[in-house]
Amino acid sequence: MKRALIALALLSAVAGCGYRLESGSARFTDPSVRIDVSPFANRSTMPDAGAVIAAGFREELRRSGFRGTFGNVGANYQVEGTVRDLRSDIFSHGTDRFSIENRLTLVVDVRVVEVVRGGVLWKESGLTETASFYSGTDAQYTEANRRAAFEEVARRMAVRMSQILRVLL
Repeated sequence: MKRALIALALLSAVAGCGYRLESGSARFTDPSVRIDVSPFANRSTMPDAGAVIAAGFREELRRSGFRGTFGNVGANYQVEGTVRDLRSDIFSHGTDRFSIENRLTLVVDVRVVEVVRGGVLWKESGLTETASFYSGTDAQYTEANRRAAFEEVARRMAVRMSQILRVLL
């Protein structure tokens, strides 16, 4: 009981000193900030990979508290990216020697430039996300699962990039 009272008193003292938890920085939540997030260049075998990554990134920025706008005219920040690779690797085989489980790996390069100053705010090569998917003898089944795995790795990549940009802004 005594320890609980001491902990409560400590928490009250910290709250009284003006400390509080806030989400995001002032620039991230500033409605006047404009970010240009164009579709990423695509070097993968999936035709819409670059566009899906960029759209997911914009959506995740909104979801995580970004209050500015998107567009290239008058942008404060420019996000450039490349989907470098999207590969499927066999993870397990069945008794008939066909693959049962595959692992889809997404590799992205990203760069964020502060337009006014011309400086690179963040640059990273080889950001990687993976997801497993099941395959079978039916090509439609396998491709539907591969697409679902792609959408999952794209979502994870968007969340990861959004979290990093939130810290940087």
